[in-house]
Order: sequence, then structure tokens, then C-alpha cells
Amino acid sequence: MLLRRVIMLRVDTATNTSNRTIDCIAEEVPLQITLNNLHAFVIWCSPSQFEELAVGHLFAEDLLQSVDEIENITVNPTNNTCQVTLKANINLEERIKNQRTSTRIVPLIKTSTSAYQKDDKLATVQSNLTIKAQTIIDAISQINQKAHGFKETGGLHDSAIFQADGTMVAFSEDVGRHNTVDKVIGEGVLKKIDFTQCFLIITGRVPGDMIYKAAKAGLPIVASVAAVLNSGVDSAQKANITLIGFVRNKHMNIYTCPQRITL
Repeated sequence: MLLRRVIMLRVDTATNTSNRTIDCIAEEVPLQITLNNLHAFVIWCSPSQFEELAVGHLFAEDLLQSVDEIENITVNPTNNTCQVTLKANINLEERIKNQRTSTRIVPLIKTSTSAYQKDDKLATVQSNLTIKAQTIIDAISQINQKAHGFKETGGLHDSAIFQADGTMVAFSEDVGRHNTVDKVIGEGVLKKIDFTQCFLIITGRVPGDMIYKAAKAGLPIVASVAAVLNSGVDSAQKANITLIGFVRNKHMNIYTCPQRITL
């Protein structure tokens, strides 16, 4: 369940009245992800797509290279746990040592002048994909039709991955905008989707660490109905990603690599 029904008091100052009614609020749980019993961490998320979230997050954090490296995944939705076991030939300790230290908390490093701390590890996306602007507009409409949790609660973000012809191949809703990206990338990894021929649509703001995830997957186009941040623009330029913001009412702002979008 992505939502919970609660009793609340609705106050109307225009009429000086109040009444008790039922409201839907977004659900949030702590998911514990364990990797080979060597690496464990907790992500607060909506109680859905635990497997996709774990795979997508591990992939984005350079702890997983492909779905073929996975020996087994065990999800326990009752206890909110996900155990991922990689094959014996994977040097997990080395990957843990070299992984990004954090995507949310950045240590103070005086020599860094980048808008996004991990720009030095950004992958460069190689893709010949071009799509029509109308395809992006239509993709937003598809997301709006599937965003049942947001319509009920107003407290969820959405992300989806589409093929060049506008076919949706992955979708997620979550309380965290970064979680939604991890989930759709994880779903794509599990399905062995060719990310270089797809584009990503999200509903939240786009910072640099979200571009990092897209670049790691090889997604050449990222579009959002919301604003982009300076770190997102800088990272997208360096990663050769087409970054689009404010996709609304037949309009969009293309900030980087506009050659991939045609009229």
C-alpha cells in the first residue's frame, strides 16, 4: 500500500466551519538493503518495488554492473528487507572501497569547485537517439494517467522510462524523487533494457546527483515537469545528456544537448 487513510479535521476559514473527514496520506517505510552480508544500509521509501529500488540504487552507486552479476534477491515485504547476493567471482570489497561516499551528504573539500561533488566520476553518454518534442509531451500524459498515488495523496513523486516511440517500459511512484529514479533504472536493469535508446521522465527537480544516475545507466535524455538546478545543468552538459525542464502545456525548456529533440 502506497497510502494510508486517516481521520483529519478540515477547517474552512472562509465559512468558519470545520468537519471531520477521511484523508489519504503517503506511506513511508525504512527498507533495509543487505548486499552479500558485507554491506547494509537503509533507504526510506514507499512500500513498493523493493527489488527494483535495491537493484537501481546498487547500480547507480557502482556496486552492481549488470543483472547478470546477481545470484539471488530475497525480498521480505513484511519486515521491509531486501537481501541481494552477488556471484562469487565479484570483488565486492573493492567496489565498496571505491563507491561514492554519499549522494546526499557531501564532505567539505576545499579543492572542489564543481556544482556537484561527484562530477569527476560522471559517465559520458554515447547515444544517437533523437525524438520528437511531442513524444515527451505525450509521455507526461501517460505518467499523469498512471500517477494514482499522487492523485490520492499529493505526496508522491513519479518517474518513468520510455522507448523512442513513446512506449513506457518502467514506472514508479515513491515519496522520494531519487527513489523513483532508482526504481525505474532497477526495473530497466532487471529487464535488460537498452537505456541508450530510451528517455527518462521525472516529476521532481533535477539536481546533479540525479543526472549521475541517468548517466550511469546511459540514458541520453532526462525531462521533468519541474525545475532543473544548476548542478543538474552542469552535470548534464558534462555527461552529454539532454536535460529538459518545465514540460508543461505544450512547452518545454531544453538546457543542454538540444540536438536530440526535433519538432
